Amino acid sequence: MRLPLTTLGLAALLLAAPSAFAGTCPKDKTLTVARDIPLRDSVSVKRQTLAIVDITGWRGTSDLRLRTRKLTVGKGGIVPTHEHHDRPSIVYVLSGEIYEHSAFCSVPILHKTGEWTPEFGPGHAHWWENKSGKTVVLLSSDVVPPEGLDKPEDM
Repeated sequence: MRLPLTTLGLAALLLAAPSAFAGTCPKDKTLTVARDIPLRDSVSVKRQTLAIVDITGWRGTSDLRLRTRKLTVGKGGIVPTHEHHDRPSIVYVLSGEIYEHSAFCSVPILHKTGEWTPEFGPGHAHWWENKSGKTVVLLSSDVVPPEGLDKPEDM
């Protein structure tokens, strides 16, 4: 089986990178019931799909895809409000630092280069904000149905 060069490069990068769990919500700020968070639109975010694997039928899954994308978040950029109640994801901070505004944390959570964070579960909603003054690059892998794949204008 031949893997695309992009997939091999991504795998090598993740294996060579530090394996640090991303910043977490302070215990005294963690919420047990999801709070309402502001709806934020996308600002200064470029999305590039690196790889898509069709996992339809694998271990009984329905029509799903495993997708890895590179998100480049410009200065002052915002990854819009979105949910992960039925879309498991892992985000890796390739460079920079960015704040996550989570429905389960009463304060912003700082994520830095080399850290990763899982995103999944009932009520899991959030948005991300780049306050660093520098571009931030994220790698995001998620499981989506075909209709959830990027449209050309989103890339």
